Amino acid sequence: MNLQPVSHERHQTRRWIRFPDYHFTASYSWAPLAAAEVTKAALALPLAFIERAGQWSLVGVLGLKPDQNLYVTPDGQWIGSYIPAVFRAFPFSMRRSETGEVILCVDEGSGLVLESGEGEPFFGEGGEPSDSIKQVLSFLSETAKSEAVLTQACGALHAQGVFEPWPITIDGDEGQQQVGGLYRINEAALNRLDDVSFNQLRRAGVVPLAYAQLLSIGNLTDLARLAQARAQAEAAERARAEVKPMVVLPDDNTIDWDWSKIGR
Repeated sequence: MNLQPVSHERHQTRRWIRFPDYHFTASYSWAPLAAAEVTKAALALPLAFIERAGQWSLVGVLGLKPDQNLYVTPDGQWIGSYIPAVFRAFPFSMRRSETGEVILCVDEGSGLVLESGEGEPFFGEGGEPSDSIKQVLSFLSETAKSEAVLTQACGALHAQGVFEPWPITIDGDEGQQQVGGLYRINEAALNRLDDVSFNQLRRAGVVPLAYAQLLSIGNLTDLARLAQARAQAEAAERARAEVKPMVVLPDDNTIDWDWSKIGR
């Protein structure tokens, strides 16, 4: 990854192309979500709360091992019914500069930024951002605002003490292993909240978030099925690699290919 701020000075003559597949997501075991996409994501992915830099956020769980995305196939196709917004603007993303300003960046290591030729321009002839860049910037700006709303909602839930570790256990090559760092809603704790605390959450509009996470837990079954299919495919691939040919032919340069010597 080589993130660079999009600037007229650096990108005025360069062009960019849209990603052809989702190979770039293969090492993401979870994806951060924005408030606007929680409902759709909850119907397609297991959702979990995580803590990052002292803040709580909601993520879509994509894999059960580090650097594993079970929703993308080896040929880069996304097989889930929902694609998190964070992936849809690749190779662009919003980052905070050293001065605290949120700016548009592009991953120049993605292979999607070109010096010239085909693709879409970063800037128009007058030096203004191109229409496609304006669309990307608008999408990512709205997504960032929505992510901030969701972070605030997650913080409100955590403050009420309704999170608990989510103990997910998987069978690995070294026996059973625990998936760490994920949290879920403790439904019993949520139901025990007094009227004042619960109404605070309700007025803040975060109660649906709690139930969306609880609803999404059912998607863990699909994730486990994908994990089993991936493990079986990898085992079959290893078995094929270990099969030795019954007959080993010599290199081509050791064979006399003079067809006139073959009897008729």
